Amino acid sequence: MALRLGDTVPDFTQKSTDGDINFYEWAGDSWVVLFSHPKDFTPVCTTELGRVAHLKPEFDKRNVKVIALSVDDVDSHAGWVSDIEDTQGTKLNYPILADPDHKVSDLYDMIHPNSNALVTVRTVFVIDPAKKLRLSLTYPPSAGRNFDEILRVIDSLQLTDNYSVATPADWKDGDDVVVVPSISTEEAKQKFPKGVNEVRPYLRLTPQPNK
Repeated sequence: MALRLGDTVPDFTQKSTDGDINFYEWAGDSWVVLFSHPKDFTPVCTTELGRVAHLKPEFDKRNVKVIALSVDDVDSHAGWVSDIEDTQGTKLNYPILADPDHKVSDLYDMIHPNSNALVTVRTVFVIDPAKKLRLSLTYPPSAGRNFDEILRVIDSLQLTDNYSVATPADWKDGDDVVVVPSISTEEAKQKFPKGVNEVRPYLRLTPQPNK
C-alpha cells in the first residue's frame, strides 16, 4: 500500500554500513530524510550521496538525521563508499541501508510495477519525530535530486508546525510568510505584531515570526 502524507511510516530492522539499524530506535526524536537508490555504483546517485555528506551540518542544525538506501548488500556498499569519498571529496558521514531483499523498498512502496524496478527506487521521504510522513518525492533516474530544496521544505515544515502560517512559492528562510486562512485579519494583527499586509482578504503576508 502506498504511503500517504500523514501516515505513520513502517518500522524495520536492516543491515547498513553502520551495522544493523532498527529504524525507529535510530531515528529517536529527530526528523529523518530517507533517500533511496536503485543500485550501487550509479553515477547520479554517487553525486547525490556526496552532496548530502557535504550538507550534513545543515541537516544537523535542523535536528535531521539522514540515511540512504540502496538495494545492494553491505559488502557492495563498502566499495561504493570508497568511490563516493574519492570522487566527491568528502567522507560519508551517515549510513547506507542494504536492501537486497527489497524489504524496505516494498514497505515504503519505492518500486513501481509499471516501470523498471532497478531504476524506480529513487524516492525521498521526510519523516517527522512522530514518525509521520511529511513529504515524499520520487525522481527519475536521469535527474539528480536537489537537496537544497529538501532543506527548504524542512525549514517550512518546522516553521509552520509552530506558527499559524504557511510559506508561499519559492519561499526561503527569512522571507515573508502567509497567514493561514483559519485566522481572521484582526486576530492576525494581534498574533503577528510585525505587521500584516492584506493583499486580498484571503492572502495576508507577515514577516517570518521567528526572525
